[in-house]
Amino acid sequence: MSSNHLFDGLLSTRSDDQRTLLDVPGGRCWSYAELVKLSGQLANLLQLSAVKPGDRIAVQVHKSVEAIALYLATVRAGAVFLPLNTAYTRAEVEYFLDDAEPAVFVCDSARASEFDGIEAQLFSLDGDGDGSLMQAAQALDTEFENALRGPEDLAAILYTSGTTGLSKGAMLSHDNLLSNALTLVDYWQFSSDDVLLHALPIFHTHGLFVATNIILAVGGSMIFLARFDVEQMLAQLPRATSLMGVPTFYTRLLADARFNRDLVAHMRLFISGSAPMLPETHVQFEERTGQRILERYGMTETNMNTSNPYDGERRIGSVGFPLPGVDLKITNPQTADEVSAGETGMIEVRGPNVFLGYWRKPEKTELELRANGFFITGDLGKIDADGYVHIVGREKDLIISGGYNIYPKQIETEIDLLDGVLESAVFGVAHADLGEAVAAAVVPLAGAELDPEQMVHALEASLAKFKLPRKIFVVDELPRNAMGKVQKNSLRARYG
Repeated sequence: MSSNHLFDGLLSTRSDDQRTLLDVPGGRCWSYAELVKLSGQLANLLQLSAVKPGDRIAVQVHKSVEAIALYLATVRAGAVFLPLNTAYTRAEVEYFLDDAEPAVFVCDSARASEFDGIEAQLFSLDGDGDGSLMQAAQALDTEFENALRGPEDLAAILYTSGTTGLSKGAMLSHDNLLSNALTLVDYWQFSSDDVLLHALPIFHTHGLFVATNIILAVGGSMIFLARFDVEQMLAQLPRATSLMGVPTFYTRLLADARFNRDLVAHMRLFISGSAPMLPETHVQFEERTGQRILERYGMTETNMNTSNPYDGERRIGSVGFPLPGVDLKITNPQTADEVSAGETGMIEVRGPNVFLGYWRKPEKTELELRANGFFITGDLGKIDADGYVHIVGREKDLIISGGYNIYPKQIETEIDLLDGVLESAVFGVAHADLGEAVAAAVVPLAGAELDPEQMVHALEASLAKFKLPRKIFVVDELPRNAMGKVQKNSLRARYG
């Protein structure tokens, strides 16, 4: 069998492994061997569909075992996996399809008609595993000769963006993904005895490339929930040893009196990331359970960079230490010089986890990925006297709500197109459940009357639900500095 760096590192010894990998409550259990065989069928289908190494496979589907198998099949075929948020509208998806030019696009069958006429070969896959993709694959051989792929070959593209401009595709190599998974296995002390309660979506790095890859690499198992649901979580926690979540998971569990010390006394590890956790959530969790959440720091372009320790103090308000093999420094954003210990500056990271660059955007890559390998994260932070990293803000006006990245410029563009709107500014405000919520300040045209509720309703056609403002404030003017730049800090302070 040809060498395939990522697949071999995750599953090379699992083709006959009958142990449970995925346990779907209300469904059935899938063994490692069954998933390897299913990925072989899907890889054969991709090959029959003329997919070549390096081709992109774009996927916008609900969470399912079959979707995980498709990710593995893409890797085996030497292609590039491109997962898309299931909430994206047709207009949003069109941009990604135009930019990435995938050979295959897989979506939910209920939406397939929206994409008639696209250049990519179109398949459907539903959350229950049905759809044209599985129907076409079922008759095919389960054996597949894996494409030869080395550590630096492209394995995935995840789209991200700054607060201005169009979304950009972060190119992740086979070794970016594998090295980070293996590092985290050791750092968080995962073993084949672990049962991870998996309630995260699988269209971004947290649920797919962190949670799933770790379990695949170590030979553990997952209780695989379609989505976060408090009743399901409470029912399944007694069977789990570990949980990865976003702060919203923990605030909603804590809101239920049944979530208590006895329910989770057997649990080994609770991890939180994708958004900052409020200090009061940390305190409440420890008081309720006797355990302390492990908070870490990662991003689309790098997977995980830092983590609080497994053994030792998990410091509230900190994201811990740089992971083994990861170099992290704090620099002056203007000069790029390293700042003194304890000072605030730009977080830059370097290591085997750092991405290859932005898809078809060499100028953007050159701006953010230095020649010496350090990536300019856009996050402002400091390192305390004990070496713990603290994130103190974001240079960009990125909003992270419920673990999702939200970019104000896109929302502002849509608001400004509405009748009666002169201009707008979108910003994040603290939210006990979501971490941050989307808010907007909107200036009307002279004589126009704006109804915030009607505006939100009008935005539903062009924006995913999680991007919609939870509150719109109609204002006479936006606060600006002497250079004319809108002062979003002032808006956050006034309306937060």
